[in-house]
Amino acid sequence: MTERFSPKVIPLVDLRAGSHPLPAASLVPASRMPATGRVSDTLGRHLRDLRISVTDRCNFRCGYCMPKEVFDKDYAYLPHSALLSFEEIVRIAQQFVNHGVQKIRLTGGEPLLRKNIEVLVEKLAALRTTEGSPLDLTLTTNGALLARKARALKAAGLHRVTVSLDGLDDTVFRAMNDVDFPVADVLDGIHAAQEAGLGPIKVNMVVKRGTNDQEIIPMARHFKGSGIVLRFIEYMDVGATNGWRMDDVMPSAEVIQRLQTELPLVALEPSSPGETAQRWGYADGFGAHDQLAGEIGVISSVTQAFCGDCNRARISTEGQLYLCLFASQGYDLRSLVRGKATDEDLASAIGHIWSERTDRYSALRSTMPADTGAGARRVEMSYIGG
Repeated sequence: MTERFSPKVIPLVDLRAGSHPLPAASLVPASRMPATGRVSDTLGRHLRDLRISVTDRCNFRCGYCMPKEVFDKDYAYLPHSALLSFEEIVRIAQQFVNHGVQKIRLTGGEPLLRKNIEVLVEKLAALRTTEGSPLDLTLTTNGALLARKARALKAAGLHRVTVSLDGLDDTVFRAMNDVDFPVADVLDGIHAAQEAGLGPIKVNMVVKRGTNDQEIIPMARHFKGSGIVLRFIEYMDVGATNGWRMDDVMPSAEVIQRLQTELPLVALEPSSPGETAQRWGYADGFGAHDQLAGEIGVISSVTQAFCGDCNRARISTEGQLYLCLFASQGYDLRSLVRGKATDEDLASAIGHIWSERTDRYSALRSTMPADTGAGARRVEMSYIGG
């Protein structure tokens, strides 16, 4: 199926929020907020999940994240000196763990492009939660380099991976990654991750109506019974470079309806608080969940907001703290770790920032006026990860 024509306007400007960070340092002189292992925002949401972008570079040019029209050969990526070092990342991560974070996900860009990423994994794997348990340490990747990296990542202490894969048809997949990368190489990477023990593996498919929605059922059939959890993600209005239109969104309810025509499903309970995906199990002949067949998930950030129990914070490649995937501004933690701030100063700043958090963009989306491009621009997904 060919992609329907839809005009899109892509602003050719630098939308990384590093040019307008809020100074976290301004919070240090305020009343101290020591880390107690539990911090809540203004809506009572506890901080539990930290996502860390380790690079702003990627070897794919998916239109919904890093369209080639913007991220071309002349695009100015961040200099290495602007990136947080591994030691700086670990220092920041430790303070988030002290505030109650139990899960860390490494993202990008494409995180496997960061040189010696296994060294960072090993350092983060050594951290312990406030209860003394190992962190749930994960990584999201496009899978292009996974076949050669899987064993080393597992040996360094990575628990599992999530792989982005938007279709099994090679023509569709090559068109969506826009660098002519073959789907077979990603499937080889997924297999290598399984062999290395990086599981349970999740595969994320962004569904864009008229582009790859014909891949929904083939993807489900392929991964059914494999032990891999396939998740369908609604095409989101993240950032300002992907030309997002509501017409391109296929609601998760429609995805489930399409699957049910050939693969009967049964609704499952959430596996953990703050889980973004709604879980559906493949049904057996009696209408019960067939455990061997496995499950799928749908992430409905456009049509069914999950802001109410969102427990995630995000650190950009250059050390900006973001409280929402749809944020337009971050907090500059890098200035603290490269300045004279103590660990207690850093912990206090993080605590104050989270405790004052009010973000719930997805829940308010339907009440907002149309985006004319005149307001504050949202940060790009390629800058803070998904």
